[in-house]
Amino acid sequence: MFDSTHSTRFQAALEIVRRLRTAGHEAYFAGGCVRDLLLGIDPKDFDVATSATPRQVAALFPRTQAVGAHFGVMLVLPDDGGAEENGGAKEQIAVEVATFRHDGAYTDGRRPESVRYSKSAREDVRRRDFTINGMLLDPVTYAETGDLDAAVLDYVEGRQDLAAGVIRAIGTPSKRFAEDKLRLLRAVRFAARFEFAIDPATQAAMRAAAESVEQVSCERIREELTRMLTEGHARRAFELLDACGLLLQILPEAVRLQGVEQPPQFHPEGDVWVHTLLLLEKLPAGVSTTLAWGALLHDIGKPATYQPPDPEVPGDRIRFNGHVEVGVRMAEVILERLRFSREDTDQIVALVKNHMRFGDVLSMKESTLKRFFRLDRFEEHLELHRIDCLSSHGNLQLYAFAKERYASSPPEQIRPRLLVTGRDLIAAGYRPGTQFKAMLEAAEDAQLENLVTNRTEAMKMLRERFGGPPQAFSTLTTSA
Repeated sequence: MFDSTHSTRFQAALEIVRRLRTAGHEAYFAGGCVRDLLLGIDPKDFDVATSATPRQVAALFPRTQAVGAHFGVMLVLPDDGGAEENGGAKEQIAVEVATFRHDGAYTDGRRPESVRYSKSAREDVRRRDFTINGMLLDPVTYAETGDLDAAVLDYVEGRQDLAAGVIRAIGTPSKRFAEDKLRLLRAVRFAARFEFAIDPATQAAMRAAAESVEQVSCERIREELTRMLTEGHARRAFELLDACGLLLQILPEAVRLQGVEQPPQFHPEGDVWVHTLLLLEKLPAGVSTTLAWGALLHDIGKPATYQPPDPEVPGDRIRFNGHVEVGVRMAEVILERLRFSREDTDQIVALVKNHMRFGDVLSMKESTLKRFFRLDRFEEHLELHRIDCLSSHGNLQLYAFAKERYASSPPEQIRPRLLVTGRDLIAAGYRPGTQFKAMLEAAEDAQLENLVTNRTEAMKMLRERFGGPPQAFSTLTTSA
């Protein structure tokens, strides 16, 4: 089992606590790091809660940044500029130090209008979100004795809920969610991540407050949804979002997938919503943001294109003609609404746009197949197709073929140096114009099909197919 007390991050935060205490202040580790230690998870960060004010913190430490001074939050950097190895790279260590406080009124559904600093750790934890995040830890005791149980301070029964696997709001749930609407999404994320249940009273308050989640910025909604999709419990997260009435508010397009029947011969699993949940279930922790969103949105256009079987046509089936094109437009709207970057948007839309093309890989011309392989991050297209198949009919024949061909095709075959360019056509006497594009594509197709192997052969093929260059232009070019 890991021992966080020996990590550089723990030691840096411990030194901060010791210095604060030497100066006569209370100081503890607080929040998620305490929860994670009790769960046997190595915390990513160690946050400190203290009775010292931001001004007192700044006076004690030479290297500080005021990241939220209005709310009593300072960032403290080690005196020696400490850093920690992470995947071969050095990461600067910084510890968030927050003053004990009591929050004033919340008017924007996100942050308090004012805060009152407090000397009471008990009062400070009462304003936090969930019991499992409301515990404190005496790191000095823990470092000296190794006794985690003896070092935990719990004023909110967080340990009890942690042991029972329950997400419970501290105090009155409706008040906690009225203060900060983002907590609605955080409750879902924590419940999914730790495979916990949401306390019934807390969940009832979430349903009652669901419409108010629109007060959360689009960027924060995107961040929370992306975390849910990439932490390894995406299906559970989206089922909870739906159960709490939040999905209808933040992603109504996904709710419309429910009850949309599919042809059983291709989709024995059920409707489009069930199919999508099965894909989400197969997303591992650490999956890329783009693949995760591609899985969520790949069939988003099906409800709008649903076409029931024609009773007058024997053997007719449910169809979704044009669902890819509609899905692409819908995905673009959703991603713009959530303020995705252009780079991520392009890749997610490409995943939606191309997910049905695998159905043709066995009959594709060699040139078409190689162009297909040129798609940016083609591995994500392959993986989306794999989980799409496993979430429906289960046949991986097309996936296996495409994977083998892609793996066995070196980059110089997929994107070879062109035998013929526009300059070559001009040098041969052809006038630049609309025919250029067709000629260049034909030359590249022939090259990808291995029908021509050098420029001479390629130009001969073009003359045979498109005719020779206009004589006057050819002569003018030659004489010039």
